[in-house]
Amino acid sequence: MNAEKIATRFQVPGRLVALQPISAGNVNDTYRVIFRTTFSEEQFILQRINKTVFKDPVAVMANMKAVTDHAHCRIEAEAEDADRIWQLPRVIPADDGRDYAIDEQGEYWRALSLIASARSYESLNTPEHAVEAGVVLGHFQRIISDFPAGDLQDTLPGFHITPTYLAQYDAVLENAEARQRLDHSAEARRLAKFVEGRREFASVLEDALERGELQLRPIHGDPKITNIMLDNFTGKGTSIVDLDTVKPGLIHYDFGDCARSSCNPAGEETTDLSEVFLDIDLFDALVKGYLREAKAFLTEADLHYLFDSVRLIAFELGLRFFADYLAGDVYFKVNYDGHNLNRARVQLALCESIEARESKMRRALEDRR
Repeated sequence: MNAEKIATRFQVPGRLVALQPISAGNVNDTYRVIFRTTFSEEQFILQRINKTVFKDPVAVMANMKAVTDHAHCRIEAEAEDADRIWQLPRVIPADDGRDYAIDEQGEYWRALSLIASARSYESLNTPEHAVEAGVVLGHFQRIISDFPAGDLQDTLPGFHITPTYLAQYDAVLENAEARQRLDHSAEARRLAKFVEGRREFASVLEDALERGELQLRPIHGDPKITNIMLDNFTGKGTSIVDLDTVKPGLIHYDFGDCARSSCNPAGEETTDLSEVFLDIDLFDALVKGYLREAKAFLTEADLHYLFDSVRLIAFELGLRFFADYLAGDVYFKVNYDGHNLNRARVQLALCESIEARESKMRRALEDRR
């Protein structure tokens, strides 16, 4: 079934007048859809859920619907005292009342309300932008913090569980071809030594969870800067999008990934490691915005492990890129030979930069509390 036909199977008034592919995003096929009536126009987002990544689309949609319904109620209850109009995508029901539609090929599709007059950015441009990114993430975490994590399904088992990725890395090293790649590359051997020196650190958050210091809460799962929307007119953060990955987890995964991806001006694809560093000014601004919203629900233990989360997520992603390089590039898409090796170099260099800035980062977290 084509996208135009499936677009008409959701509860949106009017007739279809346009369907435009949106290139942003690496997982789902996404379209902007425009319906019109005699008196109005309705725009929404149509997406085909990638079943290779999300094995249980029904569970993905159940999580998304439950969390957004809860969040919308919180946003409405706090609207009078808010300093802005907060938004969040709404799940638009299909004609049969379900949260999705299934086409003739068995593919799952969903329709979401469009966050209008707002846009996302590829990178943090200024400290003011960093503040707003932090506010958006902190606000989202706060308004869903009282939603029972046990009511959500784990749609991505093992996601962000660093010890699991380390075990997978060890399994890859048992392969003769992986050992050969390691033996033939001085840079790969350097990265392997870097990983070895941080084995005990890999379980820092999971150990804290097991000891009861940290607790599972609903998390976004993928709060990179491109998923944070800023209002076109006010410049203030207004929404976070791409809620496929909502699931139970540690809020530290969200904070760590947001900081890791936002505060390295060089990005993930640079080949010049001298450009890779954690920008402490951007980090301080991000923390300022984040804690303005999040400190209302964070515990002392939560706050204690925020630095560790940034270091850990950079290490984790570098480990995953490195393991994939050694395995023969079987998971991440690559554009050239050694692409995953270079990605691993960048993330582990960022991890090293984070370690060098530990005292400044902890001070930023302490000063903003």
